[in-house]
Order: sequence, then structure tokens, then C-alpha cells
Amino acid sequence: MNQEAFEQAKLKVLLKKHEQHGFGTLQEKTVHAVMKLYYEPNIDYHEVPVEGYIADIYKEGRIIEIQNGNFNRLREKLKVFLPSYPVTVVLPIPHFRWIIYMDGKGGELSSRRKSPVTGSVYSAFPELYKIKNYLRHPNLSFAFPLIDMDEYRLLSDTGHGKRRKGSRYDRMPLSLYDEVFFERPEDFVQVIPYELEEPFTVREFAKAAHIHRDLAQMTLHILFHMELVARPGKKGREYLYKVLS
Repeated sequence: MNQEAFEQAKLKVLLKKHEQHGFGTLQEKTVHAVMKLYYEPNIDYHEVPVEGYIADIYKEGRIIEIQNGNFNRLREKLKVFLPSYPVTVVLPIPHFRWIIYMDGKGGELSSRRKSPVTGSVYSAFPELYKIKNYLRHPNLSFAFPLIDMDEYRLLSDTGHGKRRKGSRYDRMPLSLYDEVFFERPEDFVQVIPYELEEPFTVREFAKAAHIHRDLAQMTLHILFHMELVARPGKKGREYLYKVLS
């Protein structure tokens, strides 16, 4: 993790957006633009045509793809890129997040409200599920930067006694909290809490990892699909899991 490089990338993007008359005016979203400069400061290596697709970063035969979500759109690129190029997929994950609503007509901003949800590397697994058939490919690696950020939403519905609703407009990165790398399939095992005794159930995994049961179940499903954990039996109606050495 390089906090200085992150701050430099953020400053460059914010200055550029200022020149373009305010954040959110560029076609590229702010977090995506910052992370692209963070992983490769030289823009000559940005947006490079490769095998009929545009790679976010292409340098010395290596590709970096930065995704804000929706890994469904990544499958075709991986199908083409992976046989010939090492590919690192970057998924920025909101760590601490503050929500700010914007009035689409007047432009007024609400006060910042901290989201009760704290992001972690487990937040990536619903997206990883969409490309699970590629996860064991030797040319594929991942970077998960955990970023504290403000999230701006365009206000779409308000009313007395109603919960505010709004579509996400842009996200403003504040600081880089952590960075997690999965450079080979075996690195995925690090998501299993060290103190968790084997064999364990989904419920026990969720409790140890401090995540919702549904997310724990999806995480273990992916690890099982990758042949990193086994199901040696059951405890009642629940599968038992253990790490394959």
C-alpha cells in the first residue's frame, strides 16, 4: 500500500475535474480515474487497444482492469486476455462510506451520513461469483483496495416520514485504508479467519468473519468451487468445511 501515490493520483484527478467545471463532469467516474493513476501514473499506458478490447492499463505485456462492479461485463475480456496476458483485476471496495444526497434541481447537498456498513475483502465475493470459472487461471490475479469515501447520490424521492432514495452519482475517495492482493488461487484461503477451528459450518464462518450468513455461504461456495476447501461431512443439516492443504 502506497498512501503517497494514492494522494498524488487523487490530486491529479481532482485538479482535472476542477478544470472541467466540477467533479462528476468527466465521463469516467472519480474512483476509477484515481485508481488508474494509482496503479500506473503514466497515462501513455492507459486505455490501450488489446485483442479487440480496450485495456484500462497495458504495460510490458501485462494488463490491469479496474472494475467498479458488474463483473458480468468482464467475462468476455478475460476469455480473450487470459490465454496470452497476465491480468490483474482491481476492485475498489468502500471501507468507511459517508452518504451525501444532491438535489438534482437546486444542487443543494445534504449533511454527510455515515453508512452503517463497513466494507471488507468479503464484499468482493458477490462479484467474484460472476467469474468463478476463471478464478483458478494462472494468469489471473486480484487487487482489492479498501477506500474511505464520500458517496454522492442524486435525490429521487423524498417526503415526510419517507426514507430518502437516490441513484449513485459519483464517489469521492478520501483515503486508502488497506490493500489486499490475491496473486494466486491459494491466496484466497486468507479470507478464512485464523482462529476458526476446523471443521466449521457456514454459521461459524460468518460469526468468525463478522459477515452476514448469505455472504459467508457465497464465499465458501467459491472456495469449494476452487477446490481450496472440502466438505468432509455435515453437522445437522449444514455442511462442514475444512481447508485443503
